Amino acid sequence: MKSLLRNTFINGLSLYFLTLIFSGVRVTGGITTYIIAGVILSVMFNVLRPILTIVSLPLNLITMGTFSFLINVFIFYLATTLVGNISIKEFTYPGVSLAGFIIPKITLNTFFAYVAVGLVQSILVSFLTWLRK
Repeated sequence: MKSLLRNTFINGLSLYFLTLIFSGVRVTGGITTYIIAGVILSVMFNVLRPILTIVSLPLNLITMGTFSFLINVFIFYLATTLVGNISIKEFTYPGVSLAGFIIPKITLNTFFAYVAVGLVQSILVSFLTWLRK
């Protein structure tokens, strides 16, 4: 129970940070939406992810583990369909230039918006879990 509460808090907090990072991520409904989404994400990551990992084991072996990232994106998509107050739309990354490195302006459609949000969400959850320890 303690780990479920901890994971709920971490997933809800990461969802809040996603709304700050990406302009295409919208959460309405206040803190209750973050709590509900945190619970749903925690349950899905603890129950659904192992099942999907076992089912997709051949693809995971062929792609050398890269397919497991798409499992995270799929779980995040399911969570946004279950919680009606969360929406992810296409958005434009404005680009950045830092120390001679240039990342150009990129427009992401809905699929790649989910991929980018799923990637950043998994990084945020890993960072917040590391920070907790």
